[in-house]
Amino acid sequence: MTFDLALWMFPVLLSAILIGVPVAFALMSVALVFGIVRFGDAVVVMFAQRAEEVSSSHILAAVPLFIFMGAMLERSGIAEGMFETIHRWTHHLPGGLAVGTIVICVMFAASSGVVGATETVVGMLAVPVMMRHGYDKGLISGTICAGGSLGSIIPPSVLVVILATIADLGIGELFTAMLFPGLILAGLYILYIMAYCTFRPAAAPRTAYVKDNTPLLLSLWRTALILLPPLGLIAVVLGSIIFAIAVPTEAAAVGAIGALLLTVAYGRFSYAVLKEAMLTTLSITAMVLTIVVGGLMFLGVFAGSGGLLALQELLAQADLGRWGTLALILFITFIAGFVLDLISIMLILVPLAMPIVANLGFDPIWFSITLLLMMQTSLLTPPMAGAIFYFRAIAPPEITLRDMYRGVVPFIVLHFVVLALVIAFPSLALWLPSRLLGFD
Repeated sequence: MTFDLALWMFPVLLSAILIGVPVAFALMSVALVFGIVRFGDAVVVMFAQRAEEVSSSHILAAVPLFIFMGAMLERSGIAEGMFETIHRWTHHLPGGLAVGTIVICVMFAASSGVVGATETVVGMLAVPVMMRHGYDKGLISGTICAGGSLGSIIPPSVLVVILATIADLGIGELFTAMLFPGLILAGLYILYIMAYCTFRPAAAPRTAYVKDNTPLLLSLWRTALILLPPLGLIAVVLGSIIFAIAVPTEAAAVGAIGALLLTVAYGRFSYAVLKEAMLTTLSITAMVLTIVVGGLMFLGVFAGSGGLLALQELLAQADLGRWGTLALILFITFIAGFVLDLISIMLILVPLAMPIVANLGFDPIWFSITLLLMMQTSLLTPPMAGAIFYFRAIAPPEITLRDMYRGVVPFIVLHFVVLALVIAFPSLALWLPSRLLGFD
């Protein structure tokens, strides 16, 4: 009886989201109603414990610090300087503006860790430039949406911080395992853009830069002054986590202070910049952690009602085998991305999937990378592509929804290519952790 009650939570949750209830409040409301039916007044104590867990989590404390680090780099204009510098070196390539956009997306993803922030900031910088130079609207859309989605697979991803907390995995191990798949995906983006623009030059007319007579060494020096400090900061933050020199919260604090000092060093610091960065951090952190609290409340009621055991029994009875069960979990993840945000997917599916994956003999770190790739793919996939909704908020009216759907399709194909590579060659995710951390 309780199993049946728990399984009804998902249809009710999806119905609430589809009628427009915000995800966090939908999770909380459904958990409250079903929790009272199942546990009575005791559910209030359970919810208070979940809220306390989130507020006192040492690992989750890194989330606002990572967000502040990216917000400072963006609000101070440092990200814009990086964008212009990279384009000076990529403009001569086929689709050079789009290639440079992917590169800056990788860099900004490594500083902010938030998908929406990466896509919004880089989109506001790159879209007007590419539109002015006559780039194909589909190419613009696909580049911004796909490049922005790298925030979920390039460390220090906020998603991975939450995933490590839920799955009880090492953040350093996950960050290390993400590096090769994330960089391979970004590399395939660049190769596709260059190949597409080579065979269809009209999609990306070559930009006409005024000839720069600056000596090469001086140009390299100027580039180093702009790029090396923020890249060095990113390397210090990630390196300290990966090599266990600092815990994630300490490393994130170093990143936040470093971004503040860089803003001062570049002469960009002001009260207005600090205020905007803090407000951005506050709004994004509140959104993320409210969803986390709601998800933990939902999961507590669902698990307490026997829902996890019921779903595990259903999968066992289906007798799909190791790979069939894995394929089903990834497919459910993909479909869930049409209606749920990525954090909610992790909060609901990871506690269900991890025990099953472990029993089937799959490596949990490797599985986490495949899960992240699948969630990133669903973020791009129409009709409910989250990345497209982010892009619509900043796109000029000349770029239509049809342009956006057309533009993301090739990048979705590339996602499935990388997912297939990681499944076929697990060492793409596991070799680097084993070498750097001695992780088996």
